[in-house]
Amino acid sequence: MLDKQRNVEEKLGELYLIINQILGYKNRSLDKLPEDATNLRDVGLDSLDLAELTVKVEHKFGVDVFEDGLLNTFGELYNKLNLK
Repeated sequence: MLDKQRNVEEKLGELYLIINQILGYKNRSLDKLPEDATNLRDVGLDSLDLAELTVKVEHKFGVDVFEDGLLNTFGELYNKLNLK
């Protein structure tokens, strides 16, 4: 159970870094990732940012983001990465 928790924390940390790297180009950042199903656009990600996020998440975590359709919320992203 401890290993699973550590794995989740590592994934969240990596996801947080990816999102803040993307937001950094706009001089923005997140203090923490929302745990609820907040829309990804609510934190300032536009369509080009979402495309960049998709590519980076697929590369980093080895998942097919579009396998089940578009991702619109952090909750959907967390589910895709098995973080819930």
